[in-house]
Amino acid sequence: MRFDLPEWGERASGFAVRYNGAVYGYLNRCAHVPVELDWQEGDFFDISCQYLLCATHGAHYAPDSGRCLMGPCAGASLQALPVVERDGKVYLIVKD
Repeated sequence: MRFDLPEWGERASGFAVRYNGAVYGYLNRCAHVPVELDWQEGDFFDISCQYLLCATHGAHYAPDSGRCLMGPCAGASLQALPVVERDGKVYLIVKD
């Protein structure tokens, strides 16, 4: 699920994914070069559904930590966003 983040500035977006039954949220920005990860809007996983994939650079990220495991930013991480799931819906936690 992809969503806009107007408080982060123009064209900033985030996304949430379910992996091994848990939900994780990240800023939609590659750790290598600040471009959005999804090639097709909302499509974040590689073909095996084991990694989040930057469609531009081929970086592979662990869905449960955001850590880059393969690619030009190995060792760097996606910026996590605080999300919570309640009653089957996912919410971004926004602090004042």
